Amino acid sequence: MAVLVTGVAGFIGGATARALLDRGDDVVGIDNLNDYYDPRLKQARLTTLQQQFGNRFRFQRVDFADVAALKAFTDTIDIGGIVHLGAQAGVRYSLENPGAYVQSNLVGHCNMLELARARQPVHMVYASSSSVYGSNKSLPFRVEDRVDHPLSMYAATKKADELLSESYASLYRVPLTGLRFFTVYGPWGRPDMAMWIFTKALYAGEPLPLFNGGEMRRDFTYVDDIVRGIVACLDGAPVDDGGVKAGGSTSPHAIYNIGNSRSEDLMRVVQLLEQETGRNALLDPKPMQVGDVRETFADISAIERDHGFQPKTSIDEGVPAFVKWYREYHGL
Repeated sequence: MAVLVTGVAGFIGGATARALLDRGDDVVGIDNLNDYYDPRLKQARLTTLQQQFGNRFRFQRVDFADVAALKAFTDTIDIGGIVHLGAQAGVRYSLENPGAYVQSNLVGHCNMLELARARQPVHMVYASSSSVYGSNKSLPFRVEDRVDHPLSMYAATKKADELLSESYASLYRVPLTGLRFFTVYGPWGRPDMAMWIFTKALYAGEPLPLFNGGEMRRDFTYVDDIVRGIVACLDGAPVDDGGVKAGGSTSPHAIYNIGNSRSEDLMRVVQLLEQETGRNALLDPKPMQVGDVRETFADISAIERDHGFQPKTSIDEGVPAFVKWYREYHGL
């Protein structure tokens, strides 16, 4: 039996597939390889997995929002567990193309829940987001906090995914775990995120766009830490015992924050990138972006208690690792 990983050509999906394969699991990955960002980066992630793991890694181009295509493909595999990381990502893009979020994050997530109901895997772990906290002013963000005021379409769809999952866990006793990711970065990262945008601008001698004039703080979380948390959760499905789970459910459904549990000043990250690239940043202060928040900060006590999760990589270690990979990937 294999672990099914959706969004396997993506940043976190590719890294998670590698970790599962490294420990001996067989992985079946699906992705629609859309052009939200350069598909060549997605294909490069897949190629490294295929070259290293051979037939223990099987990939199929499938859009999980297409229920017929999803069923036709998954009917051919034995599914032991599901890691559902595929989604239309990006807060800012959701302002431009909300329909893509409805299709992927709502229709697609419901299709994955139906798959889990039909196939009864040991567990399905799915991606939520720290963006669900929206206008919450209480720091650090706790899974017990109310999250009723999303500031973007992306955030609203991720909150809806949590609600849909709760209904499936309650009605059909499907074991589910949702993970609210906090600003993931690292090798093979996404080109639409600050770490990549800033590094690219530094090497090109172009201005760095600094929303809110750079007065932002983020709980930057290194990808290896995120993956360790995903795998730990996959191995520890919530028990259907009527007890209260992280996030408040009495069904077999848990929700966790997964972050570095440290809120870093954005300008500190710029300084680290300057050091690693050997370039001085040209700064381009901009107003606060609609749908964005000034600060994120994860309370990870629940996932630490239930799964022993502790982040290991500080921003001082993670930024050099990312810049080193970026140079190698671009031949700089």
